[in-house]
Amino acid sequence: MIITTTPHIEGKTISEYKGIVSGEVILGANLFKDFFAGIRDIIGGRASSYEKVLREAKEKAIDEMMTEARILGADAIVGVDLDYETLGQRGSMLMVSVSGTAVKFY
Repeated sequence: MIITTTPHIEGKTISEYKGIVSGEVILGANLFKDFFAGIRDIIGGRASSYEKVLREAKEKAIDEMMTEARILGADAIVGVDLDYETLGQRGSMLMVSVSGTAVKFY
């Protein structure tokens, strides 16, 4: 399935708009990851444990969105928007949400 942030796909003609599809993932931050990321922030460098969690959450949210689009009989998802947000007390949870428009081609 083609997934793009653009409103159309070069060389393809959209014949039908199936509707808005989305995927959401909410993750609780792990205490140990928070501790080590905090240390890493103090001494510099990248927080690879957070990067891995963000990447996994993004992939899961996109997979959820694609499943919804397939159920609608879509060939692609256009106009995709990806957002990250912290939730809960002191930002203890992370939400990754993705949405777009499911479309069918001629």
